[in-house]
Amino acid sequence: MRRLAAALAAAAACAAHGADRFSFAVLGDTPYFLHEELAFPRLLASLGPAGVAFAVHVGDLKHGSAPCTDELLAARKALLDAAPVPIVFTPGDNDWTDCHREAAGRFDPLERLGALRRLFHGGDSSLGRRTIRLERQSADPRFPAYRENVRWTYGAVVFVTLNVPGSNNGRTGGADARHEERMKANFEWLDEAAKRAEAPDARGLVVFAHADPRFGRPVRGTDAYAAYREVLRTHAAWLRKPVLLVHGDGHRYRVDQPLADRATGARLANFTRVEVFGSPAVEWVRIDVDPATPQLFAIGPGIAPPPAP
Repeated sequence: MRRLAAALAAAAACAAHGADRFSFAVLGDTPYFLHEELAFPRLLASLGPAGVAFAVHVGDLKHGSAPCTDELLAARKALLDAAPVPIVFTPGDNDWTDCHREAAGRFDPLERLGALRRLFHGGDSSLGRRTIRLERQSADPRFPAYRENVRWTYGAVVFVTLNVPGSNNGRTGGADARHEERMKANFEWLDEAAKRAEAPDARGLVVFAHADPRFGRPVRGTDAYAAYREVLRTHAAWLRKPVLLVHGDGHRYRVDQPLADRATGARLANFTRVEVFGSPAVEWVRIDVDPATPQLFAIGPGIAPPPAP
């Protein structure tokens, strides 16, 4: 009887996981200050009643001048682990590349990235009280260090995270001595995700990273996102299925279609960018997925958490 019950429960879970229509939440660039730390648990708690399948925090769990100590990182992980839904975290610049700042403790950024990997990216599951299974790039013998880059499939959509932080992709002040190696890993990981999204039963691809890639902005000095923008453009043009990029960094909610085909100059209508809210706002963005619609994704602000009593 126990085996039958377990089998039925597993079948129900698989059916729910494979459901055509589902929703997920995205957020980032918070909590920075004390009032945000107090509001953040309420935001996470609101995800349960909202019925989202999972959530993704796209980076910056603290202010850039907050100390990059193990204690602060552990406190932030405890917040994410208390989420009622599975939650995936990909690091932002405040979480590691900007830790060289004096106010942040003058840490070695790569050492702090190692701390993030140990604390937030151990095992093969997401964070949260409920979890989903993740594939990590570190399983590839070519990239054993890159545990933060993960991939999963939910319904008919492929999801992938990339370690592309703000502060000019970690190049500000020379904070990331392994920039080229990291971007090689990112591009390989994205290539593999795009190939999975090419499968006939896949409906689209969602990419999560922290940095604003600076679509359409004038290039000033060394632009560490130029190659990244071109790779996104190439995959979107080739895939011809809905591609969604979700990022933070700019602290303003927006949805647009900023890429154009290199050959024709026509807007790539299958590529959509979502920038999440950020400090001082403690809010989330809801993304509904419906494979029956051509655009696949419907995007809007989530339900605001209730105020403190």
